[in-house]
Order: sequence, then C-alpha cells, then structure tokens
Amino acid sequence: MTPQMNLLILATVLTLVSVPVLAVQPSEMLADPALESRARDISKELRCPVCQNENIDDSDAQIAKTLREVIRVRIMEGDTNEEVMAFVTDRFGEFVLLKPMISGWNLLLWAAGPLMLVCGVAVVGTTFRRRQPAESDLTDAEQARLAELTK
Repeated sequence: MTPQMNLLILATVLTLVSVPVLAVQPSEMLADPALESRARDISKELRCPVCQNENIDDSDAQIAKTLREVIRVRIMEGDTNEEVMAFVTDRFGEFVLLKPMISGWNLLLWAAGPLMLVCGVAVVGTTFRRRQPAESDLTDAEQARLAELTK
C-alpha cells in the first residue's frame, strides 16, 4: 500500500470512531455531574426518530439534539427518569424506546416468536410421525425382516 492510501484509511477510521463522541455537545451538558449522568442514561435508552437504530445520545440529527435538551430541561425541573421517559413517549410513541414495554399489543409481538417456534416444532414432529409406517401396515415378511434387524 502506498503512504497516501494508509493515510486515507487512518483518516477514515478516526472519523468513524469519533462521530459518536461529537453527538453531545459541551454546551448541552449540565453542570452537575450526577444530573448529566442521569440525562446520558435516559438518552441512551431513546431511539433517534431520524436515525432509527441509533440512540439520541450518539445521534447528530437535529431532533436528537432537541430531545437531549428537553431531557435536560425536564431533569432540571425535578422530573424522575420515569417521568422524563413518559413525557417523551407521550409525544413520540413507544417507537422511540430502544427497549419497548411488554404490555398490550406488544405482548403479542413478544410472544409471537416463541409461539411460532413451538408451532413449527409441532408441525415437523407430526409430519415425521405420519411418515413412519405403522407395524400393522407391514406384511408378514416385512415384520419378520424388521424383527431380524432390530435384534
């Protein structure tokens, strides 16, 4: 590899690694480290509505920045973590939760995977059981041969 190629690869890797670090700006941070830690914990549990599979703590999207600011304002007003999460969820729906609640229709979705697995195993078991010939379906010669093989 040429030195220019090595430099390009190094610059790309450093850029990709540093992107999440730049998401929360110093101007957004709270002065109290305990409150800032709470805000960061909440931010890591919320999905960015734009990025979708990225939490708002790591996202550079404007909506993520706004949500981070809302979280910090609510914390400064004395809300608990649960109240802040409820406030955001009321406005954006459960979609913003990286770990959705297990209740109502979500319960059906959580149970669908294991239920489908159990049904699949039952179908496969029933299919294989039906394919095996019953001893009564065998002729006398076949039953004698079977008895000979199983000894």
